[in-house]
Amino acid sequence: MIFSFLFRIFAVRKPKIVKIMAKVYVFLADGFEDVEALIPIDVLRRGGVEVVTVSTTEFPLVESAHGVSIEADIQFDQADYADADLLMLPGGMPGASNLFEHEGVCQAVKAQFEAGKKVAAICAAPAVVLAQLGVLNDKKATCYPGFEKALDAAGATYTGDLVTVDGNVTTAEGPAAAFPYAYELLTQLVDKQTSDQIAEGMRFKHLMEK
Repeated sequence: MIFSFLFRIFAVRKPKIVKIMAKVYVFLADGFEDVEALIPIDVLRRGGVEVVTVSTTEFPLVESAHGVSIEADIQFDQADYADADLLMLPGGMPGASNLFEHEGVCQAVKAQFEAGKKVAAICAAPAVVLAQLGVLNDKKATCYPGFEKALDAAGATYTGDLVTVDGNVTTAEGPAAAFPYAYELLTQLVDKQTSDQIAEGMRFKHLMEK
């Protein structure tokens, strides 16, 4: 009788489902474009994504293109990035150039891409970093107007769109694209329902209706 009762209790007990959060590293170099880094960080964190900001300088503090100092979560050598679901590169100048000049960043991005995992870049970064690393070869991509020749030279097809997704690579045009870029990445990492809810709560959809 007792065994029968215990069996009924354990038989109906459902296994606990553990939701694993997606993990994103955002590389910050001196001269990064403020909104291109901070808007995606904000949107992804609202959507439950673990976002780690990474200083590529010798100090935790990184200065944006417009003189705003941001204290990164970690410095570059404090992680190996093998656990990344997405590596993200803000644009801005000289931020994008500083990222390309960082050997560790380039190695991490190439390894991420070659493993078939997600890479994202915005503004100048698709041309200055991804194109020169061979990531955009035979890919459709976008970037800030004026940098598209670097995409052509790398064998990419320039779309001129706000956001372009081709396989595991997402690129965006510039500061005004930061919101749609962020919502696209949230859709990829979580789901569209969550992304739409965040966009509605931030009144982005209302803005687009105007």
